Amino acid sequence: MPGNNQTIISQFLLLGLPIAPEYEHLFYALFLAMYLTTVLGNLIIIILIILDSHLHTPMYLFLSNLSFSDLCFSSVTMPKLLQNMQSQDTSIPYAGCLTQVYFFLFFAALENFLLVAMAYDRYVAICFPLHYASIMSPKLCVSLVLLIWVLTTLY
Repeated sequence: MPGNNQTIISQFLLLGLPIAPEYEHLFYALFLAMYLTTVLGNLIIIILIILDSHLHTPMYLFLSNLSFSDLCFSSVTMPKLLQNMQSQDTSIPYAGCLTQVYFFLFFAALENFLLVAMAYDRYVAICFPLHYASIMSPKLCVSLVLLIWVLTTLY
């Protein structure tokens, strides 16, 4: 059978949120404010952890990675949402959609793995307070973070 009747999908049409036209600017400002608050809050956390030497502990290493992951996670979808709210073209190319879904799932999984590492860190701190420094050595913490990034990439 010849393949003459084939459809090639090159882009998706994003329907967006059902917002009345008179409220579009209000919702755009609200979403932009939430996005900027998320970005600035996570950047402040990361910068403070880097600048303050008292915060160079395992918990804050994991927290800074979690903040970076959250920053990237929110930056995967919000810019496209804000762009679609301002333009009449609400389409996304097929490759762009696949890329966005990949990074959305990547950073969601990364956050989950980081939360597991943070839970392990708190478990060791509570159950083994006298041996905490030797168990959660800087080498182990960096190795855990690298392992988390590798596992997330492979996952």
